[in-house]
This record gives sequence, C-alpha cells and structure tokens, in this order.
Amino acid sequence: MIRNRLAKAAALSAGAVVVALGIAGPAFAHVTVNPNSLTQGGYGRVAFRVPNESDTASTVKLELNLPEDAPVASVSTMPVPGWTVVVEKRKLTTPLEVHGSQVTEVVGKVTWTAAAGGGVKPGEFQEFPVSMGPLPEKDQMIFKVLQTYSDGDISRWIDEPVEGGEEPESPAPVLKLAKAADAAAPTTAATAGATVAVGADDSGTSGAAVGLGIAGLVAGVLGLVLGGLAFMRTRKSA
Repeated sequence: MIRNRLAKAAALSAGAVVVALGIAGPAFAHVTVNPNSLTQGGYGRVAFRVPNESDTASTVKLELNLPEDAPVASVSTMPVPGWTVVVEKRKLTTPLEVHGSQVTEVVGKVTWTAAAGGGVKPGEFQEFPVSMGPLPEKDQMIFKVLQTYSDGDISRWIDEPVEGGEEPESPAPVLKLAKAADAAAPTTAATAGATVAVGADDSGTSGAAVGLGIAGLVAGVLGLVLGGLAFMRTRKSA
C-alpha cells in the first residue's frame, strides 16, 4: 500500500513538472532582438535571435517586417551561411531628411530562406544580424516576424506589448530607443563626480604642503633665535 501511494505521488509530481515545462517553454522560445536597446539618431547593429520550437521540423524561413511608423533610411544585412536574403523596399508618404538629403524609399521587409536540407534544427537557434540607422526619434521599434517550419507550420510573432500588462502569447521583438541626452547623462554625471573628487584631493594635498612649509619656517626661526642667545651668553662669560 505504501509503495503504491509513493508511486502515485511520484507520477503526479512528474506530470506536474511536465505540464509546468510545457507552459513555460514557449515564453522563453520566442524571437528576440539583441541588444534590446539603442540610442535615437544613431546607427546600430542588432541580431534577431530565432530559436527552433519544433521537435521534428526545422526553421527554413524568416520574414522580418520593419515598423511602418518608424522608418529607417539605411538597412543592411550580414551574410548568414546556408541562407539567402531578399530585401523589399517601400515608398514613404513623407520623405526622411538624412544628412541634408531626402530619402523617399526605405526597407520594409527582409526575408531569409534556408538552403535545401538546411535551416535551424530542433534544439538549435540562429541569429540574423542587421545594421540600421539613423534610428528614429521613437520610444521603441516593434518588428513583426513570421517563422516558417519545414512541415509548413508558421509561428507568427506579431503581438504588440501592452504597457503594464502581461506578455502576449506570441510577442513581437521590441527594440527600445533612448534619447541621446538620456543615454549620455550617466557618463556626464560620472565625469563631473570624478572632477570634483580630483579637485578635493588637490586642495587637501596643497593645504598639507603649505602647513609643512610654515612649520619648517617656524622651526628655522626658533633655531636662529636660540643660536643667537647662546652666542651672547658665551661672549658675556668670556
């Protein structure tokens, strides 16, 4: 009886662990962008990290849609061995002003396709690097991604985040953009603090040096006075 109860308890515990892992798995396996934050107005290199969630199929295609409300004038891709890339452009209603020139056409979509028999295998992940800029003056960029498997299944990472809400089931990769002044503020404060510290140390060192110099002068004067008194006493005795 005791052994049967222990066996049932162990089975229930194992089942609970499997269920918990099954629920938690997808939350850690969605497509992400690394790093997840850059500075507005600058240029940056990011990599879209794509894990394979299937146990039997490979990821053979990735479609990256750049946000229409945050166009970027320059977008370039890095070659990924075993994959071909196609870049699609779109026209802008309002041109971008970049380095004194107007840009009327930007990249709207990037598609990577694996060579025959290739792709991201089960239990693996792949990164797809992209360089872009100048980054828009927006708080964030939301990239909607479609991940296609060799068995025809498609994972749609297109759900936008809700401020103050829980993470959506299929979250889209989000790149946070900080203002240039905000990004530089910690460095400026640290530099100012270092300057103040150096000034305080210099003042302390100068004060100590002056004090030692005065003490030396006083000692020298006292020595001269004592020497003169001794000389006078010697003459009187003679």
